[in-house]
Amino acid sequence: AGAVRAPLSGPAEPPARCVCYGLGRFGRCPAARYQLAFLLLLLDELRVPPARCALFDPAFSAREAAALRALGLCLLPENEEGKHGVQGAATLFYMVHCGKALYNNLLWSNWSPAALSKLVIIGNSFRGIEERLLSRILERDYSYIAKVLKGVEEVALPSHPRYLDTFNDTSVHWFPLDKLQELSPEVWDFVEEPMYQDCEDLEIIRKGE
Repeated sequence: AGAVRAPLSGPAEPPARCVCYGLGRFGRCPAARYQLAFLLLLLDELRVPPARCALFDPAFSAREAAALRALGLCLLPENEEGKHGVQGAATLFYMVHCGKALYNNLLWSNWSPAALSKLVIIGNSFRGIEERLLSRILERDYSYIAKVLKGVEEVALPSHPRYLDTFNDTSVHWFPLDKLQELSPEVWDFVEEPMYQDCEDLEIIRKGE
């Protein structure tokens, strides 16, 4: 958990709350239990009260939802598809192994230097996404990830032999205001909501599905 605090020890505002997407069936899956344990460690390390951490995964069972509430955590009432605005509060988004569309939707929902500078994302490496996708696919389907690549700082989580499959390709991402302000003004003019009509491999469960 200290590895997450390190890149945030500069001028970045420490997170005041947390949103967790895609944790998975931790009642059945050991990797999901490790991810939940790490989330609880993070909240303690960053001094974010559990009551200020909201989670959503459409796969949660009733027993898993009850367990999360017993831990003092909150559950989001509906599937936001990742479209969660920070509303002026520095927010940690815990999104280990989530689909690319969730990251893209999150960026779209906070598409301004002021809002993005309050985001910290723990999730799949943006650099890795860039390396694995053809540039035309990245720009067409996940345009907000593509446009923010020059405005993001990224540090990979330290690897551990016991948890290679649990946190592989996971990085801490944050968006320094000065870097965002160096981007072309035209970057901020396009704010069309992502629809993914031509996306062949959409890794997201839509609202209502």
